[in-house]
Amino acid sequence: MNKGELVDAVAEKATVTKKQADAVLSAALEAIMEAVSDGDKVTLVGFGSFESRERKAREGRNPKTGAKMEIPATRVPAFSAGKLFKDRVAPDKNADKAPE
Repeated sequence: MNKGELVDAVAEKATVTKKQADAVLSAALEAIMEAVSDGDKVTLVGFGSFESRERKAREGRNPKTGAKMEIPATRVPAFSAGKLFKDRVAPDKNADKAPE
């Protein structure tokens, strides 16, 4: 699903126009990116959380030459799925069974 398809789905579920759905979705994504880039953690209960994480400096190799090179430390965005999201993607098979 790309952004256009997501906008269509949001517009249909929220019974708003595609233009309104696109504006809200774009604003929400922009707000999340701004908060995470400022070092804040954004938590959407049930969905997941967005945060920035420090990646340590490490040694790598140039794939073309095989020469060793130092990869500097950096900050990267990270997403952790919430319990509800995880359960939707991979439902617990034992949840349907009653305890004996």
